[in-house]
Amino acid sequence: MNKKIKIGVFGAHRGSTMIQFCLNYEDTELVALCDKYEPVLAEWNKKIEDLRKEREDLPEVALYTSFDEFIQHEEMDAVVLANYAHEHAPYAIRCLNAGKHVISEVLPAHTLAQAVELVEAVERSGKVYAYAENYCYFQLTSEMRRLYRAGELGEFEYGEGEYIHSCTHNWHNLTYGDRNHWRNTMYSTFYCTHSLGPLVHITGLRPVRVNGFERVVPQRCLEVGKLNVGGLEMVEFENGATVKSIHGQLLREPSSVWYALYGSKGMMEGDRWDAAHKTIYVYREADRKYEKYDAAPVLQNDITSKISGHGGSDCYTMYYFIRKIQGMPEGKESIDVYEAMDMYLPGLIAYKSILNGGITMEVPNLRLKSERDRYRFDTFGTDPAICGSMLAPSYHLGTPEIPDEVYEKVRRTWEETGAK
Repeated sequence: MNKKIKIGVFGAHRGSTMIQFCLNYEDTELVALCDKYEPVLAEWNKKIEDLRKEREDLPEVALYTSFDEFIQHEEMDAVVLANYAHEHAPYAIRCLNAGKHVISEVLPAHTLAQAVELVEAVERSGKVYAYAENYCYFQLTSEMRRLYRAGELGEFEYGEGEYIHSCTHNWHNLTYGDRNHWRNTMYSTFYCTHSLGPLVHITGLRPVRVNGFERVVPQRCLEVGKLNVGGLEMVEFENGATVKSIHGQLLREPSSVWYALYGSKGMMEGDRWDAAHKTIYVYREADRKYEKYDAAPVLQNDITSKISGHGGSDCYTMYYFIRKIQGMPEGKESIDVYEAMDMYLPGLIAYKSILNGGITMEVPNLRLKSERDRYRFDTFGTDPAICGSMLAPSYHLGTPEIPDEVYEKVRRTWEETGAK
């Protein structure tokens, strides 16, 4: 029998699926939760106490509002980082330095300097670092990976990844009227790994060059305090294939999560209107015919039947993370820090490209120690707290000026609709 892996979750709102996983998977034990928002901790405490009435052997779960206290919790083997998307790297580094395994929600870092420091912390610690890019584990994208790795589509030639998700109608519940919330200040190509990541994971190829493009900020975004609309990256992979990665605030319901891959023997793609992310179309040049079917789940067991977040893909990120810690073969499906950087860095470099007129720029390969010194002190980004003299505007024409009243209105809406 495997020893239970004791897990703490930092970020109890986005981390809810991970909490459920830890409460239901036989090889994990939830030992601690940390969140600065006390009502969400109280809500989870009640749920766990109610669950304990049915499962008397369920251990106590410590609750923390301070990360400094949380990280000192005794007998905690691993940490789930489900905090704000622009703050993952510093906390991951602290956890690794404290001897904890880490699974990080998207994105892995905010600057190149953080990326270098994170890679080296992983190497130095010898601990497992997993990147929770859950869109790689949909039934659709898992089937695309299986087909490509089996050679059925031949050599990768061109691909597209699309993550279109209009959130302006729900902006009050995402940003709470906070002018400095990361969603308000992030640059347009920051949140790129939902669109680009699965194509990296499917092919196993590294992005080497990128051009960035940015759309005009529409009034609907400015009215809720958002400083950009989203971006587009044109990426060249190491084998010469090209990829279009698009993401951000365009108007569409349901949101579009869609991937297409063209190879030397045919092509495959998903269905933009398939909210379950499992319908696949496959064309094979050999018989000049296509087939359409629903991809089967990669895993079908007790835990996958209980955890359904993001079409079940949240379960896979956690399952492969745990299996990697245990040294099991399935752990190879977990996304390591180098692959995480292959998914993330094209977006960061694309924004540098945008601010330089859309020129082609090289994507660093942080596997190579010889490349890291070039970026060790590169704090380019849009977070005033960490970027210093390399702080960039949140929009290529300059950060828009938005009056305080806009954020006050968003905050009032949040409070009036039941802040949580």
